[in-house]
Amino acid sequence: MSAGGTVVPFPSRAAPAPTTHEDAHAPVPLDRERLRRRTWDAAATVPDPEIPAISIADLGVLRDARVRDDGGVEVDITPTYSGCPAMDMIAVNVEVALREAGLPDPRVNLVLSPAWTTDWMTDAGRAALHAYGIAPPAKAASRRVLFGMDDDVGCPRCGSAETDKISEFGSTSCKSLWRCMACREPFDHFKCL
Repeated sequence: MSAGGTVVPFPSRAAPAPTTHEDAHAPVPLDRERLRRRTWDAAATVPDPEIPAISIADLGVLRDARVRDDGGVEVDITPTYSGCPAMDMIAVNVEVALREAGLPDPRVNLVLSPAWTTDWMTDAGRAALHAYGIAPPAKAASRRVLFGMDDDVGCPRCGSAETDKISEFGSTSCKSLWRCMACREPFDHFKCL
């Protein structure tokens, strides 16, 4: 169980790894912290299926990794939106990454509370979004966002501040669609939440 919040375990989708006689004599992991770190590192390699230029760790979707009392590993993920259609694919990809890393009895949990926020994104994640052509959210949203108003959004292609929101929703629910008045190109903006 994660430290606070609502946890919904994803059912295991992959068949359990076959055990052999040799597995019964395998050495015990050196320590729980090293195993926890290996679990985090393996899960952190998973890209967001909707924006493959950014990992789920840099997006802030990967929330926790730990070793259970039974020796298995567990990872918590939080969706950018509660109805995010990518979460099932992310859970499958995380479980596959953990199994491929040889981690014992992996489980993936969907954690809904606290709700995801753009504050959880890393600087590397924001830079990856920008390089991919998506305007990243501001590091700290102003109070204007609470009233449905946007902060200034710069064009990720030409850098112009002369932009205009076309639609509240872009290619996914967590993005809005914008147009640059200078280069005339449309672009997505990752919403501040």
